[in-house]
Amino acid sequence: MSETNIESEAECAASLDEADSLKHFRERFLIPKAADGSDAIYFTGNSLGLQPKTTRAYIEAELDDWARLGVEGHLHAEHPWLPYHEFLTEKMARVVGGLPIETVVMNSLTVNLHLMLVSFYRPEGKRRKIIIEKGAFPSDRYAVESQLKFHSVADGLIELAPREGESTVRTDDILDAIERVGDELTLVMLGGVNYYTGQAFDMEAITDAGHRAGAIVGFDLAHAAGNLELKLNDWNVDFAVWCSYKYLNAGPGGIAGAFVHEQHARSFELPRFAGWWGHDKETRFLMGPDFVPLEGAEGWQISNPPIFQMAALRASLDIFDEATMSALRTKSVKLTAHLERLLREIGSDRIEIITPSDPQQRGCQLSIRVKDVKSGLFEAITARGVVADWREPDVIRVAPVPLYNTFKDAEDFAKILRECL
Repeated sequence: MSETNIESEAECAASLDEADSLKHFRERFLIPKAADGSDAIYFTGNSLGLQPKTTRAYIEAELDDWARLGVEGHLHAEHPWLPYHEFLTEKMARVVGGLPIETVVMNSLTVNLHLMLVSFYRPEGKRRKIIIEKGAFPSDRYAVESQLKFHSVADGLIELAPREGESTVRTDDILDAIERVGDELTLVMLGGVNYYTGQAFDMEAITDAGHRAGAIVGFDLAHAAGNLELKLNDWNVDFAVWCSYKYLNAGPGGIAGAFVHEQHARSFELPRFAGWWGHDKETRFLMGPDFVPLEGAEGWQISNPPIFQMAALRASLDIFDEATMSALRTKSVKLTAHLERLLREIGSDRIEIITPSDPQQRGCQLSIRVKDVKSGLFEAITARGVVADWREPDVIRVAPVPLYNTFKDAEDFAKILRECL
């Protein structure tokens, strides 16, 4: 690219950033520094989101209440600990497109997935099979396989792979597989966004097809919550689980969430692994021997919640509620398309974007396949201040997050990648 073109691209980035109505949200986050002291190009919000500047104050408020009140903080803290998870429910529900009764913040993602599978994977007769995508995040596969073994189901796993020579799974192939398995299918369990390729699945169409086949449909939204504009209630998704440390910026190992559609809110006959925090609130502290589940997603809770983790998530959800997922998604589509165009203009035969170009089939992440991986390309861009993500065997994942990344970040990354190639 000529020097004149570089200058015009920089002008374009400045213009796009100036017109960005969400640009002020970047100031609400702590940006890591590159070796030269400038802001790093942080493109790994798909792995660990940045820390909101308010997080420390939110956590310290709970530490102060603990020091000042001791056990009385459960009832008399500024945000009482006893109902603390309820302070997050409505905002979390808005992020995933659910109703408050359908949404709960609890546990970690894979724990929540197991809790959902206990209730919603019910093999019976010939209806015993589970559909997942080949190349699903390993924890999903481990969880599903362990549930199959627990139920002594052999050959119950069906993995959907891309066609020969392709990197992502076609929606039509997913729908055809669901129809083909038909009355042998009991559960469809996919990622909302595949962690490796960045492909976003058509959750509405998949849910409809699964239900027509008589199956339950659930999603792992680890790479979708806070990234895509979700409408879980409208799409009639049966259940979903997600973490909060990626796009939701709740910190390493942050508390996770779960969604259970309102149609199951009073399905108390479903088997579940019970714990006292899922018990009816009115009688919970009578300490009776019989479990009486709460209505809705809260009824799947097990233990009282970790307040400091929830405080960190509350700090981020307050920002999401102010920005709105609709506005964030609008910027995200534009920002990722801008980065994609710049990458394609590099023109190198050493890189290939394997994430779909269709904005409806991706979130903000672009997965870049690199030829000649022994060249040290990833180490070279890292040394230039890029914080990206390497996934074996040959992919660099980059995620321009609309809350805190800029169009200039995209321009600078493309320039660095071009020079390092």
